[in-house]
Amino acid sequence: MVERVEYNIKQRIDDVEIRHYPRLVLAVVRDLEDNEAFGFLFRYISGENISDQEIEMTVPVISSQEIDMIVPVISGSNYMAFVLPLKFTIDNAPKPKNPRVKLEERKSKNLAVLRFRGKAKQEDIKEKTKTLLSILNKHKIKTQGEPILMRYNPPFIPGFIRRNEIAFEVEI
Repeated sequence: MVERVEYNIKQRIDDVEIRHYPRLVLAVVRDLEDNEAFGFLFRYISGENISDQEIEMTVPVISSQEIDMIVPVISGSNYMAFVLPLKFTIDNAPKPKNPRVKLEERKSKNLAVLRFRGKAKQEDIKEKTKTLLSILNKHKIKTQGEPILMRYNPPFIPGFIRRNEIAFEVEI
């Protein structure tokens, strides 16, 4: 069974959940296409680390999304990340052997999240990002940073079953 990142729902607004996430440790690969980045991350959790330790898969898989002409706050960073199980800290997580894989700690934060199904194609991500921003703007909730795509299923799962979410960090 795959571990799922736990969160607390603080508020529901239309189809959006405002969630509080705990501190997380991520294994991150930057500036590669999804399939290539996924491969590096999968090898890391499969034991390509200095401890030769297998690490349980945790969902969601997180990636940044460059969404053209939506908001001016997009930084353009391009990454994919696996969340490490909560038992790991930045200090005790197995160090990657491959220099493309970096460990990063993310502080606890609040995210506004909109869930959707499908293969998370670019046009779907753009549409859901616009929808999320529209709802947040209507309720005068300010976003921070770039949109985050969270995927919960492997690529071989049919699109109509896949769970995806688009999110922004928010202050509430």
